[in-house]
Amino acid sequence: MDAAVQAVSRRPSVYVALLRGVNVGGNNAMPMADLRALFGELGLVDARTYIQSGNVIFSSPTWPDASTLETAIEERFAIKTNVVLRSAGDLGAAVEHNPFSLEEEAGLHVGFMARTVSKEKIAALDHERFGLDRFAVVGSEVYYFLPLGIGRSKLPSYVVRALEVPVTTRNWNTLNKLVELTTS
Repeated sequence: MDAAVQAVSRRPSVYVALLRGVNVGGNNAMPMADLRALFGELGLVDARTYIQSGNVIFSSPTWPDASTLETAIEERFAIKTNVVLRSAGDLGAAVEHNPFSLEEEAGLHVGFMARTVSKEKIAALDHERFGLDRFAVVGSEVYYFLPLGIGRSKLPSYVVRALEVPVTTRNWNTLNKLVELTTS
């Protein structure tokens, strides 16, 4: 393999760690500066955060290990949280695969699952139970249209319980900003 190809193959990729339930409603308070420092100590490069809800953008030459990050966060902050990882390309694909109209953007949210689930579990979900609230599962993302807001909806917690997988949700604006930050 020539040197140029080797250099490209070792170039770090950009990832986002999406932490579940951090700095939400006064719970699981975690200073973002300390979180960035922790990622640096773990050898993850150029760690930066976006807003206070646990979105860490960083570079790494290899796919990071979510369980290592979860353990380090619990040891440092005494907070047990799920870490869901996505590459910059994964976030862009999540925007592209949105099944809802962008005219409904104010109510759009995307739940990032820690892993994909079986087609049987997805098929068993009740689409009629939540009135105006709607959802669609595409790959390892759950897209929500919640016209009255996420704080008033029981749909996201139902989906998490039914699918039996950790899910962390971001609103449409946050997702688009993360895409912008990972591609700039």
